[in-house]
Amino acid sequence: MEFLSQSPNTLGCASGSWKIWSLSDGYVDLPAEFLGYPNNKIARQTEAPQGDGSLVRLSVNCFLFDRPGIGRVLIDCGAGSSWEPSMGHLGDAMAEAGIDTSSITMVALTHAHGDHINGLLTPDGRRAFNNLSKIVIGEDAVEGFLAEPNLAEFRPLLAPINGGDRLADHLLAVAIPGHAPGHMGYLLSTDEDEILFCGDLIHVPAEQFARPELTWAYDDDESMARASRIKLLQDAAHAHNWLAGAHLGRPGIGRVVEEGRGYAFIPAA
Repeated sequence: MEFLSQSPNTLGCASGSWKIWSLSDGYVDLPAEFLGYPNNKIARQTEAPQGDGSLVRLSVNCFLFDRPGIGRVLIDCGAGSSWEPSMGHLGDAMAEAGIDTSSITMVALTHAHGDHINGLLTPDGRRAFNNLSKIVIGEDAVEGFLAEPNLAEFRPLLAPINGGDRLADHLLAVAIPGHAPGHMGYLLSTDEDEILFCGDLIHVPAEQFARPELTWAYDDDESMARASRIKLLQDAAHAHNWLAGAHLGRPGIGRVVEEGRGYAFIPAA
């Protein structure tokens, strides 16, 4: 992978005939005590990995890729105005990267949590992507998407998929169960690299790469999320693939290597 440009909120790369961007939607600070072990709920935890009462900062990343002739595909679209004011800045990052929002023709959602779907609307309520023609989403995530009343206008664009479905000859849907219903990754195969856009596989990279058994309070099924994380980190390390995650520290994309009993993350330059 060749790195073309970098700024505080963007990273531009090339792989074969593909261009790939990492784009920041912002960040959110959440209690460190949300991190724990499977089935050890927050109320029963006695010590947070980073200390009682501390906060962890989660980056909120979106990813964009294209190749001449296929249009631009956006992986997740951020929080819009649905959460903290530190999020919802995807439009600013796209402007920083020189990307026209009207060039987005497909959005592929990893799941239906608010910080991944509400950016379909700008903070002032307009459609963020005027030429959007398809929203790819895991079949089991559709119900969660439709529960968001502000997004009802997008229902005709939904294209439900399941793990193993091929969106095109270069793009495969990969089921990553545990975090949320229908949680889906997308494996992009270029002429040179494989990049897995893994959604919320990891929330706190400073802890969960070294100790992938640690789970997150918002995981729908903590044990299943733990198993998914351990398997995919192992696979990524052995195959030397790239990993791109919604909550990995900026720029949100890098390599996984084995380190001790766990792993380490080497961010892209």
